[in-house]
Order: sequence, then C-alpha cells, then structure tokens
Amino acid sequence: MKKKIVIIGGGVAGLSAGIYGRLNGFETEIVEMHRIAGGQCTAWERKGYRFDYCLHWLVGTKNGPFHDIWKETGVLGEDVQIIDHRIHTKIYSPDGKEFIIYTNLDEWERYLCSIAPEDETKIRKMCSDMRKSSALSPNPYPPGLKRMLSGMSSVIDLMPILPILLKYGKKNCVEYFRDLQFTNKDLRYFLENIFGLNDFSALAFIMMFAWFNQKNAGYLIGGSLTLARRMTKKYTDLGGVLTFGKRVEKIIVENETAKGVVLTDGTEIRSDYVISAADGHSTIFDMLGGRYSSKKIKNAYENWPLFTSMVQVSFGISKMIESETPVETILADNLTIGSTKCEHGYSIMNYFFDPSMAPEGKTTLILRFESDWENWKKISPADYKNEKEKIENDAIKLLEKRYPGILEYIEAIDVATPLTDIRYTGVWKGSYEGFLPTSKNLMSNIDLAIPGLNNFYMAGQWLSPGGGLPPAGQTGKWAISYVCRKEKQKFVTG
Repeated sequence: MKKKIVIIGGGVAGLSAGIYGRLNGFETEIVEMHRIAGGQCTAWERKGYRFDYCLHWLVGTKNGPFHDIWKETGVLGEDVQIIDHRIHTKIYSPDGKEFIIYTNLDEWERYLCSIAPEDETKIRKMCSDMRKSSALSPNPYPPGLKRMLSGMSSVIDLMPILPILLKYGKKNCVEYFRDLQFTNKDLRYFLENIFGLNDFSALAFIMMFAWFNQKNAGYLIGGSLTLARRMTKKYTDLGGVLTFGKRVEKIIVENETAKGVVLTDGTEIRSDYVISAADGHSTIFDMLGGRYSSKKIKNAYENWPLFTSMVQVSFGISKMIESETPVETILADNLTIGSTKCEHGYSIMNYFFDPSMAPEGKTTLILRFESDWENWKKISPADYKNEKEKIENDAIKLLEKRYPGILEYIEAIDVATPLTDIRYTGVWKGSYEGFLPTSKNLMSNIDLAIPGLNNFYMAGQWLSPGGGLPPAGQTGKWAISYVCRKEKQKFVTG
C-alpha cells in the first residue's frame, strides 16, 4: 500500500510538499485552515478589484534551483507573463527629494554617480560587489543529501564570491555603507533609511540587486492568487487531496514517531508521515506542545528579530493611473496613521501594469506601512473597529496628497491588519515573512527534521531568515526528499 503523508498548511510550502509527494507516489492530504490554498500568497476581490497581499517579485523567474521548483510545481510555464520592471522603487524624503532604485546595475551605477559624483569610486565598488554575487546560486540540495561530486562542484562555484561571503556575510548594511565611506549626505540618507534599518544583512542587500540585474526576480502577471491557483491545480491534477476549513490542533506522536494529526473538531487523520508547512511557532509550541525542540530552534524564536507586522490599505480607483514605477516609498517624520507612529514612512504600490488587478480603465493602489504587533495583540473588538476606521481615513488623506483629486474616484477600500493575517494564516505575531535576515543570522537556518521525533519534517519560510516564497517552495521539495530517503526510494521531480 502507498504510504500516506499528511501535510499541515496549504500555503506555497504545503502545496510544494504535496506536489512532490504525489510525483513520488505517496498518498497525500493537505489540511488547510482557510477556504482557499495559498496561505499568505493570496489576494481578495472587492467590487471587481483584486487586492494582492504578497507578490512583488519572485526569485527564480529566469534560472537556477528556484526556477526549477517553479517549473516543476506549475508556477511557471509558457503561458505565464513575467515583467522585469526598469525601476524598482522611487523613494521620497520628507523634504521632497527623490531617489530612484533601478533594477539594471549599469543604469543604477550611472544614476548614483550622477547624483553623488564625489563617491564614484565607492559606488562602482558597491555595484561590482553586486555583479560578483550573481555567481552565488541557492543550494539545490537538502542538507545531508548532496553527493560528494555535487558538493565539490558547489565549492568551485562559490570561489568567485568567496571573498564577498567572508567579508560581508556577518555585516549589516549600515556597517557595509560605512566601510564604503560614502560622503554624499543624500546618498547616505537614502541608503541607510531604506536598507540600513533593523540590522538588515549586507549580503542579503547585495544578492537582491544581483537577482534584479540578472532579470531573475520578475513579477508574474496575475500576482499571488494566480500563482497559488496554478500550484493548487498541479496538486489536484496529480490526485492530491485538499481539505479546507479545518485546523490542526495536535500532532499525534506514538513511540517518538509522528502518526497523524488531530483537528480542532476532534477528527483524527492517521498517516505514515507528517509534514508541517504551517506557522513554525504554532507547530513547535502548540501542535507538539513544546516537547520536541532543539537549541537552534529555541535560540531562533527567543533571539532572532522578526519582520515587523504590516497594515495594508487597498483602494479601487475608477480611472487609470499610470506610473513610471510600481512602488513609491515615502519617508516621513512624525507621521501617524491610525494609532501607529510610522517611523519608516509608508509605500504605495500601483498595479497599473497588471490588467488582472482592476477592471479595464481602472487601477488598484495599495498603501502599506509597518505596525508593531504590540499595537494589536490586546486590542478590543470595539477599539479594533475604530482603529480600522481611523486608518482608512488617514490613508485616504495620504492618497489624496499624492494624487490630488483622487477622492472622487475611490470606489472600493479594504483595510487588512496583522490580525487579518493571523485569522487566515495563523502566522506568529503577524510577521508575514518570519525571521528578519540580519548580520547575525543570515548564514543560519532551522533544520527540517526535529531531533527525537521520527517521520516528521517541517517546511516553510520559518526555517530560514528572510522568509518568502522561494524558501517555502524549496523546503516543501526537500521534505519529500527526506521521506524518499527514509523509504529507500529515488526522489523524482517529474
């Protein structure tokens, strides 16, 4: 008989595990708490507008191990249109100065040299680091499963970037910018206020621009919802079972071996293996009751900083608003939206470039800002309702300031808070991408297998700092690789 795998969570990691599980001949059942699959890779519709919550750009749209995963799981295909934006973001200082981030390094280098000619040598050094880092490819092999020759090949591939890894692997962006010794005050201001916050890893900064420059981090027309639907179709076409509207309360453990799950309604689902692609904190400390952990896991949840939770205000605009850039970031002093003091300002994303986001001749605009979990964790229902109303009113004023006269064209508004995210996905503290990649943790990760617990693996963005869709898809694939090793069978991808 086929061995059964029950997968907790129907986000990108869970769908990935389900797809590879079916490709390798296992019976699989995904248990998803929401009524649709996708997890945080999602969108919702209001009055004909689609409000996207996740996808801005996707690493692996052109090549590499992540590209292979997106092809294997149905995310990419001949009918998928990819946009590589020329301008990534325009940033505005409180006094109205403009700073542009181009995705092409040659163009960005020329632009930076034009606004800070006194720092030309240092700018060229920074852009050179980014070009060199293009040689760094994500590891395609699950820890402990790569062969000797492939390991040697990985070392050889790393040689061109090894100096950058050694020099910047444990530095944050502020340290990196100060090492470069930029003297132009505007250049320093913008770089440090966008990338220099919260100990953000210098290596993560460098690699991000390498991906953009390679056109390997594009946007998929259709956004998050279409991506999730493609994976869902791939999974169900392979015969996988998806159970919606059910939440796992406990993982069944017998003789230190995972044997299935118990749902909140008391239903038991027995299986030979369990893969949790759900929120990491809930898995370890709730579903497993904190009985199975490790020093590494405890250190991560106690000491690694999280992405600050976010509020999203979505607008349906009854006219077309075209823009030179998909994203504008407005830095602001002493700005309050609702009750949140926005230390880092806010952003406005204009989806004019994606026709699936709004009816013809209309536009979806999304305003986002960080709002610490402490603002939300104890809020009463009445205060919550009032807070959303305040946020909506303040966001309208900001939008009117950016687009004078737009008020009369607003025909749909939606406010999503950290509590919205938790309600639909269970994500810990509303941290939409999990652990922040810092100078101290970027080179670390949490293992898929937990010491002392057999036939159980974890998958998802909580296993590595930086989170996001690529690690989610990859760890789902890796989890099935481990199951195949345990079953002494060859892992296949198609």
